[in-house]
Amino acid sequence: MNARDAILARVRTALRDVPRDETPADVEVPRPPAPVLPDRVELFAERVADYKATVVRCTPAELPERLAEALHGVARLLVPTDLPAELHPAGPELVEDTPLPVTALDAVDGVLTTARLGIAETGTIVLDHGPGQGRRAATLVPDLHVCVVRTDQVVTGVPDAVAALDPHRPQTWISGPSATSDIELDRVEGVHGPRTLRVLLVG
Repeated sequence: MNARDAILARVRTALRDVPRDETPADVEVPRPPAPVLPDRVELFAERVADYKATVVRCTPAELPERLAEALHGVARLLVPTDLPAELHPAGPELVEDTPLPVTALDAVDGVLTTARLGIAETGTIVLDHGPGQGRRAATLVPDLHVCVVRTDQVVTGVPDAVAALDPHRPQTWISGPSATSDIELDRVEGVHGPRTLRVLLVG
């Protein structure tokens, strides 16, 4: 007897006392109500903060002031060459990534970028390195990353994000500051990317 026959024999044995005139019926199974999720933008802000990132919500009119606060203490700020002019902050020396060598990236105090989208359920920011997002190295080498995300860029879940993203573009998925526990399970931040992530959620 092969495995298929063995399985079918067990099914027939289990059904031997079922009357032949009995017909299948849909049986309602009580299920708990679906959890009520907060607004996707609120959920996104909550989940990003869970990763020890700083999240500040603001209106477009408040953005310059919130940006100045997020960049407090930054003297030299790396910016993509195509960062929108309205995001250029007053104060820090702006260093355009032309692109610069890694040693120069390591000499700035932080980087300012936009994002492609945010994912509410996971608190993840996705960059596809389009306009205003810079190249991958520019977002990984500086120790501070300040990222501007619009509320209309926040999608609910990963499937929504995957559907919206171009699979032919490079992508960087960011869930909080860089952290690892590879060595004796001790959490160390800033090993593979920025130690500090500040998100300005605009809208």
